[in-house]
Amino acid sequence: MEKINIDGQEIFLSEPEEITMDFTLRGEPLRQLLAAWVLVSDNDFPLHPRLVGKPGTGKTSVGMAASKMLNLPLYIFQATQDTRPEDLIITPVIGDNGKIKYVASPVVSAVIKGGVCILDEGNRMSEKSWASLASLLDHRRTVYSIIAGIKIKSHPNFRFCTTMNEDASTFDIPEYIESRLQPVIHIDFPFVEEEIQILKTNVPYAEEDLIMNLVNFLQNSHHMNLPFSIRDGINIARYTKKWLAKNGGDPKQAFEKSVYMICGDIGLSIVKGEYKGNGIFGF
Repeated sequence: MEKINIDGQEIFLSEPEEITMDFTLRGEPLRQLLAAWVLVSDNDFPLHPRLVGKPGTGKTSVGMAASKMLNLPLYIFQATQDTRPEDLIITPVIGDNGKIKYVASPVVSAVIKGGVCILDEGNRMSEKSWASLASLLDHRRTVYSIIAGIKIKSHPNFRFCTTMNEDASTFDIPEYIESRLQPVIHIDFPFVEEEIQILKTNVPYAEEDLIMNLVNFLQNSHHMNLPFSIRDGINIARYTKKWLAKNGGDPKQAFEKSVYMICGDIGLSIVKGEYKGNGIFGF
């Protein structure tokens, strides 16, 4: 674990994420995010967008793709309703020698190292936690740690975004925070061509027939306003291949079994052309 010294205080940094897959397939949202991070003068500073959409639409993947394209280290912080200000900044822990050591969160590690920070599912956090980041998300670009007694100025390369699921708010985001989280980038389900490429990239060992069956299933789900996502499609493809590798049998039956086990009765009824509902509000 890397450590640095800030104002006489030794701080241990979180490790960046490793990006091993190609996430550059969502062209328009990616362009919007990269534009928000561009600097147009010496007095400019990057914006801090909200990536908003249904679960599984690839919001986090867009942030990961941007990090990869900018060749900046990636840090991801998973927000929950229990996230505390100190979790977001610096946490004291007991070291091997019994002494307290200060560990920077992924957020602050990105601030220090000049990386990309994705704060995942930010609308699950309380106002108190968001308030601890207010000075970081405006022109000050500074974060304070009361616990460690230090002020940390962000690296010029630091970039920030937060993802928010449309249907997963735990707390209302206060207006003074919302005004700092701009622009809002809406990420919908992928188009057919995007979905095919995403599936082929993530499950390169899947046959063409399996890919096309999955795309048909997902596109029908989107048109019916059902919440099945590309993430579900990837899992269906992977489980179908695993089932056949372990048990053999008919690929069509393995595909239907996988859809049922991951998306339930409604998913299976779509595959069989039997679904009669009215979408997520009419199960």
